Amino acid sequence: HYPPPADASPVLGLEVAGQVVALGDGAAGFAVGDKVCALANGGAYAEYCAVPASQALAWPQGYDAIRAAALPETFFTVWANLFMMAGLKEGESVLIHGGSSGIGTTAIQLAQALGATAFVTVGNAEKAEACFRLGAARAINYKSEDFAEVVKRETSGKGVDVILDMIGASYFDRNLACLARDGRLSIIAFLGGAVAEKANLSPIMVKRLRVMGSTMRPRSTQEKREIRDQLQAKVWPLLEAGTVAPVINRVFDFADVVAAHRLMESSDHIGKIMLTL
Repeated sequence: HYPPPADASPVLGLEVAGQVVALGDGAAGFAVGDKVCALANGGAYAEYCAVPASQALAWPQGYDAIRAAALPETFFTVWANLFMMAGLKEGESVLIHGGSSGIGTTAIQLAQALGATAFVTVGNAEKAEACFRLGAARAINYKSEDFAEVVKRETSGKGVDVILDMIGASYFDRNLACLARDGRLSIIAFLGGAVAEKANLSPIMVKRLRVMGSTMRPRSTQEKREIRDQLQAKVWPLLEAGTVAPVINRVFDFADVVAAHRLMESSDHIGKIMLTL
């Protein structure tokens, strides 16, 4: 349902960390032996992976391969959608759905580090506590609370400035309802469906809302380079200072890849699930 670009490797895996063993054309700035992590176009579930140099970054100082491999896909996605597209800035508030996911734990930390207030939705108390430890101001249990009502209450009726949404159709009306005037809804996945029937669009006009969405994999190499450059300048210093860090739930040996995918499908994890070769 999410086909790769025509020139991408059919092998699974979109993020990788390791050591450079060969350089192709256009790989200026890197040398054989460099330790890098990269947003791959495919092929990361392998001993060797070819990636565009413009999508690679040096490991943050003090990082090993496991921590470095937990960065690319998540940080590219959050930075592009939450900050470059939705324009979250200091003093604003954001609602992050799936707060305990790899995307969510990254978004909470970056929002807090850059001066924004983060609200999140989670499925249980353990995940709520994990989000609090990362800096979330309020964790909303979507199984027992209406997140739109909680957001309105927590913001004294104003609503949040930005929503980072991976649910889609089933949350669409409530997302619009809890956005503040001039709010922005950034949709990055459709875990709750892609078709919102009988949606009430009037809040978009009345509150001057913006609804946007994107995928990462089909973006051009130049677009990914721009994201990479901003991460290097603005986020890598936060990682090296320890202000922001990837949350790693469990590391599996590559021989246990099936068990790793089963854990992902169970949604019992908090943060990233890693594979080591």
